[in-house]
Amino acid sequence: MMALIRAFDTRLPELYTRGLVRGSSHAAIGQEAVAAGACAALEPADYVTSTHRGHGHCIARGGELRLMMAELLGREDGYCRGKGGSMHIADFGKGMLGANGIVGGGFGIAAGAALSAQRRGDGAVALCFFGDGAINQGAFHGVANIAAIWKLPLILLCENNRFAMSGRVERMTAVADLSRRAASYDIPGETVDGVDPLAVRDAVARAAARARAGEGPSLLIADCYRFAGHFSGDTLRYRSREEEKPWLARDPIRLFEERLVESGQLTTLQAAELYSAAEAEVASALEWAESRPAPPASAAFEDVYA
Repeated sequence: MMALIRAFDTRLPELYTRGLVRGSSHAAIGQEAVAAGACAALEPADYVTSTHRGHGHCIARGGELRLMMAELLGREDGYCRGKGGSMHIADFGKGMLGANGIVGGGFGIAAGAALSAQRRGDGAVALCFFGDGAINQGAFHGVANIAAIWKLPLILLCENNRFAMSGRVERMTAVADLSRRAASYDIPGETVDGVDPLAVRDAVARAAARARAGEGPSLLIADCYRFAGHFSGDTLRYRSREEEKPWLARDPIRLFEERLVESGQLTTLQAAELYSAAEAEVASALEWAESRPAPPASAAFEDVYA
């Protein structure tokens, strides 16, 4: 799953160079363990809300690469008929309630999904992915507070990749340990290694079990690092090579491969084949997406109202 996410996001520069996509697109290279680990702990009936950096969330939730790629290319057969683009991919059938171009835009949607699950009593939970920049949005406070009061089955999962665009988290948030924010709402707060997919999976599983038991929301902080720029073309002048080195050495995919090889569950040859298969799947999705038509101009007036 992590290899598939990496293969998808590393295609973005090529798409821009070839003029196949318009508007912004944001890669989550280096953050794959959070998406893969978190979604592995969820049930099919659960909900997920995503961010502007959300390709990995959709893929880990079972999204179809062909429809995702077609959406990036603005084609009629994309998830949102080519109208949403990279930042607004959604697949309601998979419980993926959408990526969101608004920072913190998923908080209220996730809370609504959690409330609906609570009222139905079907045991579903909602997981809201968000970044360290979004934790300072007023929507975070409002949702965390009401979710705690109503004991909503909600998991607030912050991908702390160190930067809100180019703003360092330590310059944007007064509390160094972001999980301490949970104390304001009297809910559990936990920081987890966001480079370890199993650590993320286990933390989300604990939070989900608590939510399903009617004990309310949890706040999880997954520490990770954004390997690439905020967007295609970002020069990364706000950070140094020396700063990057220790994080780049902790590539979640490479570390997990080494772990599996050492434990005898995978060989280096199998790992290489796995990466090749992921690349081939993404290439096939791109080829299919390029063959699909663009929506007609008249479609701009469709899907405007429910």
